[in-house]
Amino acid sequence: MALDAGPVSEHSTTADAGQRQIPLLPQRVVLDPHGSLGTALRTARESLGLAVEDIAQATRVRAVHVAALESLDLDALPARPFVIGYVRAYARALGLETEAVVDRFRAELPPADDELRAPGGLRGQFRGRGLGRLALGAALLVAAVVVWNITRHISANPRRPVTAAHRVTPAGPALGPAQLGAPLPAPPEAAAPPAYLPPGLSANAPQPVPDPAGTAFVAAGTVYGATGAGGHIVLQARKATTLIVRGTDGAVYFARELAPGEAWSAPQVEGLIADVGNPAAMEVFVDGLSRGDLSESKTSLGMLVAGLATAARQP
Repeated sequence: MALDAGPVSEHSTTADAGQRQIPLLPQRVVLDPHGSLGTALRTARESLGLAVEDIAQATRVRAVHVAALESLDLDALPARPFVIGYVRAYARALGLETEAVVDRFRAELPPADDELRAPGGLRGQFRGRGLGRLALGAALLVAAVVVWNITRHISANPRRPVTAAHRVTPAGPALGPAQLGAPLPAPPEAAAPPAYLPPGLSANAPQPVPDPAGTAFVAAGTVYGATGAGGHIVLQARKATTLIVRGTDGAVYFARELAPGEAWSAPQVEGLIADVGNPAAMEVFVDGLSRGDLSESKTSLGMLVAGLATAARQP
C-alpha cells in the first residue's frame, strides 16, 4: 500500500520543524545470511539509500554508535544490554524481525566467560591451600580481637547488685473504665479502587468517558490520512516528532516527521502499530475527543481503542 505522505525516497524539508524528513522505503529487507551481522545491516541500509545519520535519527542512537555497530566494534559501544537495545532499534527501523536479528547478534557475539576457574596442577593446589590457611588465620585474628574487646568492656563495667532503690514497682490497675474514641474512617484507597488506565496512554490522560464539551480535536496543521480530520483515531503532534505506522505484515503505511500541529488520521485497518520518536509529544484523539498522550514509543492502535472501551465500562 502506498504511503499517505507521498514518495518518501527523496529528502524533503519540513517548513515548520526545520528538520530533514527521515527517508524510509516501503519494501521488505532481507539480511544477508553470510558474513557478520554488522556487514549485513550496513548492506541493507545502503540498499535502501539510507545514511548512518538517517538510522541515528530514526532510532535515537548516536551516529558513532551506529557505525560501531555495523563494524561490530564492541570497544566503542556501551555495555552489552545497551548494545542489544541498539540492535533491536536498528532492526525495527529497517522493518526486520527484531528478535531474529537480536538472536543472530547473540549467536555471533556470545557474552564473555567471566567465571573464575580453578588453577590446574599441583602448583594450583598448593596455592589454594596457602590462601585457605591465610583466610583461616585472618578469621581467627578477628575473633580474638572481638573477644578481647568484650572482656575488656565487662571488666571495666562490673555488674552492680540491684538494691531496693533500683527496683521498679509495677503500676497498679487503672482506675475507672477506659475511654475509647470514635472509630477512624476507612482509608481512601479502601473506599474507592484506583481508576483504570488504558494501555498505551500516559498517566495524564483524561477520564475514560470525557465530557462532550471537553477538549476536541482542532486541526493546527496538515492532517494526513485517507479520512482526514474526521477519522476514528487521530494522532496529533504537540511537538516535532517522527511517526512510523506499520501493518501486521511489516508494510509501512505512513512515515513522516510531523511538525507541531500536524496530525495523521488512521484508516480502518486492523493491526496497525504506531512507532513514535517522542511519545509524550503525541496526543491521541478518538472520535474527535482527546484521550491524552502516548506512554510508549510503540503502541498498537487496536489495543489502545479496546482499552478505552474497557475503561468506559468501569463503574
